[in-house]
Amino acid sequence: MKQIESLRIRDLPGYLFQTINERKLKARQAGRDVIDLGMGNPDLPPPEPVVEKLKEVVDSPKVHRYSASKGIPHLRKEICLWYERRFGVKLDPDEEAIVTIGSKEGISHLALAIFDRGDVVLTPNPTYPSHFYSVVIAGASVYDVPLLPENNFIPDLSQPIYDRYPGPKAMIVSYPNNPTSQVVDVDFFKELVKFAKKHDIIIIHDLAYSEICFDNYRAPSFLQVDGAKDVGVEFYSLSKTYNMAGWRVGFMVGNKEIVRALAKLKSYYDYGIFTPIQVAAICALRLDQKYIDRTVNEYKKRRDTLVNGLNRIGWKVDKPSATMYVWAKIPDKFNHMNSLDFALMLLDKCDVVVSPGLGFGKYGEGFVRIALVENEHRIRQAIRSLKKIF
Repeated sequence: MKQIESLRIRDLPGYLFQTINERKLKARQAGRDVIDLGMGNPDLPPPEPVVEKLKEVVDSPKVHRYSASKGIPHLRKEICLWYERRFGVKLDPDEEAIVTIGSKEGISHLALAIFDRGDVVLTPNPTYPSHFYSVVIAGASVYDVPLLPENNFIPDLSQPIYDRYPGPKAMIVSYPNNPTSQVVDVDFFKELVKFAKKHDIIIIHDLAYSEICFDNYRAPSFLQVDGAKDVGVEFYSLSKTYNMAGWRVGFMVGNKEIVRALAKLKSYYDYGIFTPIQVAAICALRLDQKYIDRTVNEYKKRRDTLVNGLNRIGWKVDKPSATMYVWAKIPDKFNHMNSLDFALMLLDKCDVVVSPGLGFGKYGEGFVRIALVENEHRIRQAIRSLKKIF
């Protein structure tokens, strides 16, 4: 038989997290009570009005036909209204907004729409894996922008980041950041727009965690900066804010030429999200702030329980100001281990699952990511179990 896999996927590495998942499955099959703090998979329910709206709309016989690959007009309009309320940013729903099947699909298809073989993309490292794999699958080259503790996991745009010819075509950023939980203020985005204009590069900003913020921090939008729409786009997902991860609904807004490119590609690939989900997404974007606050308060309690507990047993970590993750340096006692071996040890000895930092890029080595996806009781149980190895 001829070679099955295309060159596009043949050289992709094995999925690092699969090793953890296989070991976790065996442990559970053996009857062990495994506490899974690995995948960022929200365990909280979506807001009741959103679920009720889905139920209501799905009963209509008119909504089961093909939808629109760009998103139904009413949802695109609501996205723009939400951006104006939340960030003070005005957008054109016809030319500057497009609905995506979650931000992961959107970023992956955008890469296919705008990158060619030979293009270079500046990609943060560590980062959400789709940020660099989407570039690789599109045939372009990834150039790492290290996010290091000494720089607070923020790229120093005042220093040369790339010194080759031709220059990069785009740069991907994401704040609040997954996996490091680092946040920025709007001044960083002002510098980013200047950087993009100086080097003639596209900015792709992933804003998935903009609403999961604590301690009076409020995440800015890249598009709040004058001139941002000239150089880039921003992705947003309803997965975390509204606990709608499995619904697969997000959107991209910003530069109209980039929106047009993604819309052109998607017109060949899909017929859009199931219409009742899009109508329910409109409901979500119109919700009272109390529904978001309920989710944020729950994550804050879990964050405090986890961080206070880890510090108490001798694992020194900082409290993040945003996201649903704690980015934890491997304790000194175990710093001779790589992050995968350390994560496997926590599973084998403590029945606790975390994500190895290496899974987010080589500069994630030395860390693990802990997701706040179990309730406080289970987090306390995890702390008691982890205490055994300290």
